Amino acid sequence: MTTLYLTHDVCIEHDTGPGHPERPDRLRAIKKVIDTNDFDDLKREEAPMADVADIERAHPGPYIEAIRKATPQEGLVRVDGDTVLSPKSWEAALRAVGSGIHAVDSVMTGEADNAFCAIRPCGHHAESETAMGFCVFNNIAVAGLYARARHGAERIAVVDFDVHHGNGTQAMFWDDKNLYFGSTHQMPLFPGTGAISESGVGNICNAPMRAGDGGDVFREAFENRILPQLSAHRPDLILISAGFDAHERDPLGSLRLVEEDFSWATARLIEIADKSCEGRVVSMLEGGYDLDGLANSVAAHVQVLMDAGN
Repeated sequence: MTTLYLTHDVCIEHDTGPGHPERPDRLRAIKKVIDTNDFDDLKREEAPMADVADIERAHPGPYIEAIRKATPQEGLVRVDGDTVLSPKSWEAALRAVGSGIHAVDSVMTGEADNAFCAIRPCGHHAESETAMGFCVFNNIAVAGLYARARHGAERIAVVDFDVHHGNGTQAMFWDDKNLYFGSTHQMPLFPGTGAISESGVGNICNAPMRAGDGGDVFREAFENRILPQLSAHRPDLILISAGFDAHERDPLGSLRLVEEDFSWATARLIEIADKSCEGRVVSMLEGGYDLDGLANSVAAHVQVLMDAGN
């Protein structure tokens, strides 16, 4: 089993300023654990830069150009209350998107069985013409739409277990029955979307949780809502918005998941991928703001990807 691991040092250089929770140390913490002997078998590659034409499947050209122009030569610029651009942010954003595109190419052609993209800025809050919630471009939506256009993967599924609802991905998938979006998340919490009643054209499956809920509620939500609809969707490719801020240590959420919960969810998604799409899974980093909780959860997640099929 070959697991591709994609990252790039410029994603560390995406500077969000002092005190910002979405900080470069997140990737440094992940790098430290992934560089241990347990992960020697990972296939490691640098995330390439995406072509603007590929990003335009999810975001209009004027929005993309506005982000490029807003990126400062020095200092920091806020494009919304939470989302910061610095001199390396444009390249980092292109490489974040590019990692998903390259991962899709690799799993769709059989060069890798699955992939994990350790990148920032994250993406699932970015709407078509709006940066928000630390997100500039919707990395995972671009990857899914690219898989359709370039590889004929018509039925795409995104499963999002970040503590915050992926409003951007939901909005982009809303009216296309062949695009499935399933999400577990805390509610009420930023961004305020993600109610069970938000169902698109039957392709959106939200499973909100309450502050204080732990692994038992999370696994029940997966078993009773997310996984049955995902299986019925019969995806050609499964994409994971892998946010680890539902961890009990995380300062931005109040769920009580632990590493074993993320391992379990990853294994269940792989089971469906094995049955539906020859194990094709691409996972992309979203949230996770306690460094130890993040690093240990990523390690658990990637270990399951590596073990798949063995």
